[in-house]
Amino acid sequence: MGKKLYVGNLSYDMNDEGLRTLFSGFGSVDSAQVIMDRDVGRSKGFGFVEMSSATEADAAIAALDGKENGGRALKVNEAKPREERPRTGGGYGGGGGGGGNRRY
Repeated sequence: MGKKLYVGNLSYDMNDEGLRTLFSGFGSVDSAQVIMDRDVGRSKGFGFVEMSSATEADAAIAALDGKENGGRALKVNEAKPREERPRTGGGYGGGGGGGGNRRY
């Protein structure tokens, strides 16, 4: 069974293909995704890699955690399960969209 890894402290010019290449030396990479900032179109400095086997993932963690890449020391560890956040109505305070200065 595979393992999903968190990769932090990436350089801001890292892309999915570069991340895949970085990890492919340790085994088969099922997916590699750099999380992008939609507003500026560059990396947010972290991403996720899915390796085909736990053994390959552990080898990648051992070799790459703390290793310098693009002038930055990488942080590589097993990804934690995504937390479900409660869905809210969004906006400011929820409550039904009235103006604050109404008189009744």
